[in-house]
Amino acid sequence: MAGHVNIYGNVAEPNSTQINNGDAGKGKTMLLCGIIEELRKPKDRTHLLSFFFCQATDSRINNATAVLRGLIYLLVQEQPSLISHVREKYDHAGRDLFEDVNAWVALSEIFTNILQDPGLADTYMIIDALDECEISQSQLLDLIVQQASALSRVKWIISSRNWAEIEKRMGKMGGRTRLCLELNAESVSMAVSNFIGYRVARLAQQKGYNDKTKAEVEQYLTCSANGTFLWVALVCQNLEEYEEWEGFEALEILPPGLDDLYGQMMQKIQSSKRGNLLKQILALVTAVRRPITLEEATSLDKTIKDIFNRSSLPEKIIWLCSPFLVLRGRTIYFVHQSAKDFLLKTLNNVTSSDRLADLHRSIFSKSLEIMSRTLHRDVYRLGAPVLSIDQVQQPPTDPLVAVGYSCVYWVEHLMEWFQSDSAKEGAILNKDGPLAIFFRQKFLYWLEALSLLGGMSEGVRSIVRLERVTKVRGHLLTPFALSQNKLTLVQEKVIPYLFDVLRDARRFLQSHKWVIENYPLQVYASALVFSPTRSLIRERFEQEKPRWIKFMPTIELQWSACLQTLEGHSDSVNSVVYSHDGKHLASASHDKTVKIWDASDGTCLQTLKGHSYSVSSVVFSYDSKHLASALCDGTVKIWDTINGTCLQTLEGHNEWDRSVVFSHDGKHLASASGDGTVKIWDTINGTCLQTLEGHNEWVNSTVYSHDGKHLASASSDNTVKIWDATDGTCLQTLEGHSDWVNSAVYSHDDKHLASASGDMTVKIWDASDGTCLQTLDVGKPLQNISFTKSGSFLHTEIGALRLETQSAPMLTQSIADCKEAHQHGFGLSIDQKWITRDSENLLWLPPDYRPSTSSVTASAVAIGCRHGRVFTFSLSDG
Repeated sequence: MAGHVNIYGNVAEPNSTQINNGDAGKGKTMLLCGIIEELRKPKDRTHLLSFFFCQATDSRINNATAVLRGLIYLLVQEQPSLISHVREKYDHAGRDLFEDVNAWVALSEIFTNILQDPGLADTYMIIDALDECEISQSQLLDLIVQQASALSRVKWIISSRNWAEIEKRMGKMGGRTRLCLELNAESVSMAVSNFIGYRVARLAQQKGYNDKTKAEVEQYLTCSANGTFLWVALVCQNLEEYEEWEGFEALEILPPGLDDLYGQMMQKIQSSKRGNLLKQILALVTAVRRPITLEEATSLDKTIKDIFNRSSLPEKIIWLCSPFLVLRGRTIYFVHQSAKDFLLKTLNNVTSSDRLADLHRSIFSKSLEIMSRTLHRDVYRLGAPVLSIDQVQQPPTDPLVAVGYSCVYWVEHLMEWFQSDSAKEGAILNKDGPLAIFFRQKFLYWLEALSLLGGMSEGVRSIVRLERVTKVRGHLLTPFALSQNKLTLVQEKVIPYLFDVLRDARRFLQSHKWVIENYPLQVYASALVFSPTRSLIRERFEQEKPRWIKFMPTIELQWSACLQTLEGHSDSVNSVVYSHDGKHLASASHDKTVKIWDASDGTCLQTLKGHSYSVSSVVFSYDSKHLASALCDGTVKIWDTINGTCLQTLEGHNEWDRSVVFSHDGKHLASASGDGTVKIWDTINGTCLQTLEGHNEWVNSTVYSHDGKHLASASSDNTVKIWDATDGTCLQTLEGHSDWVNSAVYSHDDKHLASASGDMTVKIWDASDGTCLQTLDVGKPLQNISFTKSGSFLHTEIGALRLETQSAPMLTQSIADCKEAHQHGFGLSIDQKWITRDSENLLWLPPDYRPSTSSVTASAVAIGCRHGRVFTFSLSDG
């Protein structure tokens, strides 16, 4: 096909990218295969070639991480010197870095470094079926756009179906050429004609067609193909079942168009004497999350198992589904993504009277059944608990061959069933139901199996999803308790018990994931020994602990409040801050990077590189789409939080930038500097709009009023200044602190301003006339302060401080006099040794957990430490 479409002229040009669009079956993959073959031909070629074929029906190759892993592998294979970029990361963090939840971050950094290697030869990068990259597709698209725009020696060739979102993102590329196969109908038609000629000639040889029949078949296919290779292939495959004299007549019942052809083939399957069995097979293969083996199929459906057991060649049964399925080795695949798309639309018909919910329920039930029957301690008979996963050899008769799919995906099908049919949850969530029994009896054996199967990350996600659904169901049932006593008893007996077990299981897995993942049998050793003595999992599996340990170490009774330890910085953390929606956390480090983390699961989403000095401060925009970082060299950078792109580098200060803040509409940014000035910048074009001068010492922080009209700056000259944000006029100078002022913040109604000082006080001011309304003795210098919406409390890094209520006479000297501050809710003690609640010590922090910087919300505490780690604590009043 490549011979009929001009594909090389554009690709040879600098910064060139070619995007091949077309509907299903139009030959996009064949085109790319032809290109790859052409690029491989020259024996003396100097260019590199790396390619990846996405497939939505296979979970191993339908995600962005897999695409990068494949591209990097082929690049290193073609130019071995590039292995140094992989080795650098591997030596630092080991194999785990490339396989756990942070794999995308690590691989994207390696990939970027490889492409920026000055020794890299001219390179062709080919990705087929980008639309079938279902997981993290947007991240991959952003990376491609970023790299394609920056590097002229890398030529990208990409194929995709006609999806608007992909076209929109790719539209940002320079030097981009779009090849739409529908708009190149003449070239595609010529290629399809050649394909028809080839297939009909083969048919004629197999079936003994005479010249007339051969010509009639070729003519019909040419008139009906509509430029679709897949339609031609499926029709020719169907014709192989007919005798020579039936060939042309058979064509009359095979309609043009893929969907119509699939519909005709489905009717044929339904009307056959094996119709019910074949429909069950199609339904099962459509509902599962990845291609399954014959053994896995028999474990998930009793009817299929019985038929397969009676058949000496179960492959023949799969062949009867050949319009939709194909068997490669022992694994069942769809012939094409369009076949799965068709079956998904008609799945209820495929399953006859069974509903989709029942199908997921059946897969879940069978999975739980076979896991309960198959899993046990040391299922591979490894013996030695110190054997690493790299040393594990799959036994000749693998006991996990039939249960592998179930181990990884059983929770997915449970969730699908719950979403479709939540009325029957009670029996599943019951204290004596199958879930509770499985966790009491098989949980550790399941973790061992997940380790052997390389599915520990999926295990963590499964436990988290189960924990959430039991928690939600518990809350949903509670309102009925007053009027339905019976339901109250079920609620109190069922949900709390299972939720407690799942919460403990999740903590167990999160705490010991690394050691179990790398040493499967350590789930019975290290994981049990170093779990809290009152852990439900430890208590239930007490008998599995190593018998050779005579005296157990003293372990805490309960799980600690430290929910996450975010590791990745190689030097001290200078600043941590939550996004305004609480979903993300950013950390700024002396290692010259900023990291953006998922606040819920600790995944590192982005590592922002490009700072030439230590990063002193970091802040999110109010919509969380952008982030600003302040450097010790006086520059400020603005970043896109989604793709990690540096949008602006703001230069103008000649001293350390100590603070940055976005206006509430995100259009402006203010930076406070050690040079005694505040600069206001346009965030779109990077223009400096105002330079505010008047302080005679460092400006430590700056903040916008909520209406964007004013700006306050806190300085080491012991004052706070209020400025007109439009023309830069100084409107007020607030004096009263006896030491440098660290921070200032407006209340949500802009009527009040709070300032925190090195004199260990916080002052509340009237923002209109500069009157000091209240002075609080907080016992230490504070850095981060903010009003609650009500104005009754002030959030700080040590927690919330209670302010005088609005009903109190605020404009009195007695209130302005210094008073001891009272914390409300969670926070940190003055000496940084305790997490507190309402000023009372609650949780002692060991020395390694004490902050060099911190951030506190109503239900979480984030601590950045000098050794480069970030700890997050999730807290509740319960």
